Amino acid sequence: MKKMVLLVVSCLVIHVVAAQVKVHTDMRTPTWNLIGLRYDAEIAPKKWGSVFPPALKALHNKVIELPGYIIPTKVGSKFSEFMFSIVPIASCPYCGSGDIPSMVQVKMLTAIPITEKPIKLNGIFIINDSGDDRSEFFLLNAK
Repeated sequence: MKKMVLLVVSCLVIHVVAAQVKVHTDMRTPTWNLIGLRYDAEIAPKKWGSVFPPALKALHNKVIELPGYIIPTKVGSKFSEFMFSIVPIASCPYCGSGDIPSMVQVKMLTAIPITEKPIKLNGIFIINDSGDDRSEFFLLNAK
């Protein structure tokens, strides 16, 4: 009887695993890993802020390449400004389970058409450590 139950459970597990579909291409690169090092900490009593480790700060004002997915911030078919993520919009980067992935606000040199496929961008990486309401990461003059 135990063997029969084990066989049935094994078959169910194999079926569930085989039925899973990969949702998106993994865009994680060493650069995305560095961006992901940003964390929140109490920087003064009852005052929280972002902490940017030295390895991440070293990217500030440097030209970098990032692969990822366009996350539009307004309606349209071509964009010169948008958010950029390792997770496609179909995976809902704002409401998924676990942490929200790191995102970079992009300002293109010229507008590009929307796509659900991953793309690669090059641009000047800027860390916004001012504590204001804007994005903490920018990719400027991107192409």
